Amino acid sequence: RGYAGQVAGGIWRAGDDVVVLPSGRRSRVLAVETADGPLDEAVPGMSVTVRLEDDLDVGRGDLLADPDAAPIVARELEATVCWMAERPLEPRARLVVKQTTRSVRAVVDALVSVVDIHTLEDQPSPERLELNDIALVRLRLAEPLAVDPYTENRATGAFILIDEATNDTVGAGMVLSASS
Repeated sequence: RGYAGQVAGGIWRAGDDVVVLPSGRRSRVLAVETADGPLDEAVPGMSVTVRLEDDLDVGRGDLLADPDAAPIVARELEATVCWMAERPLEPRARLVVKQTTRSVRAVVDALVSVVDIHTLEDQPSPERLELNDIALVRLRLAEPLAVDPYTENRATGAFILIDEATNDTVGAGMVLSASS
């Protein structure tokens, strides 16, 4: 079986060990291919099909990673968020986090600080975020996400926030840190 997707980081070759996240199941790469045929290696940005030696259940939103350099499988994120909605963001709000091709429900655990746009200083513990505010936000996820800090990998460290009721994109974020 082949698993199609875009390489977000690293180099993939036949024979490489692989872990499927968030499940943690392991296998080995049998082949890396494109529509034009097999490749010696695949690099970030390439859209490829990875064939594994084992028949694993890999679904939409799962991530294939090097077991020795795997992203964090996180249930909590601390991130810089730009709020893009007219309606303010308040603590305990329920949103959807969409990162790569995976979407998970989340709760805003805390609004840690907001940037004062005039002084560029952090103001601690805001009551809410208004349109265009940039803030440090703590999110608790309903399901695990495989993430990296944005400074290490933009593809797995970036996300958008979606309003569950309207399906509108209401924010964008960059992962600073993550924990399980």
